[in-house]
Amino acid sequence: MNYKINPKNGDKLSILGFGCMRFGGDSLTSSFAGGFDTKKAEQLIKSAIDSGVNYFDTAYVYNGSEEVLGKTLAKCGVRDKVYIATKMPLILCRSRNDLDKYFAKHLERLQTDYIDYYLLHMLADMKTWNTLCEWGIKEWVAEKKASGQIKQFGFSFHGAQDEFMALLDAYDWDFCQIQYNYSDENYQAGVKGLKKAAAKGMPVMIMEPLLGGKLAGSLPEAAVELLKAMRFGTKFFVRKK
Repeated sequence: MNYKINPKNGDKLSILGFGCMRFGGDSLTSSFAGGFDTKKAEQLIKSAIDSGVNYFDTAYVYNGSEEVLGKTLAKCGVRDKVYIATKMPLILCRSRNDLDKYFAKHLERLQTDYIDYYLLHMLADMKTWNTLCEWGIKEWVAEKKASGQIKQFGFSFHGAQDEFMALLDAYDWDFCQIQYNYSDENYQAGVKGLKKAAAKGMPVMIMEPLLGGKLAGSLPEAAVELLKAMRFGTKFFVRKK
């Protein structure tokens, strides 16, 4: 396994992370419904750890995902050797009180007392961010960081490129996560957004590098060779999901 050093805090992160949304399910729908084999999921997590993966990405709304990840990490006794990324379910939040409610649930499900990489899930526009600021999100994050419950704070993005650019400048984020692959260079944050985040010194976690598997096994030979050439030269953090 190859690793990259997070320039923000020195974390040594595996260049490939483990996305815990599908866990081998046959569709996105089954994942949100918890339709995966728990034993198989545990085996996959253990295999990833044995292969050197130390970054695991999950979310509150991935039904059953946080529970099986937390249970497996506890069984293996490796919580202090891996980095957990999970996400606040903005679509369920109605007030500041919900921030504490859902965060407490994260910790319970994951059997941990801190989150290494905490994201606002699907933060898509400045309107939503401004509402969160009215609730006191900045102060809330500062409190969680001071207590050690949140190590790094960022957001995952699915929205228009201009909104992404504005969000990057709206707060001193520790990192962000965007959808990016060779067929989505001009989709959502796109290349332009990726470059702006990098220019700000912000680690970028990549989701959907293979578009949920749609690009696997069907890459043109020229693309395969290009990816091989880029393997050791990329400037960005890449996360598999």
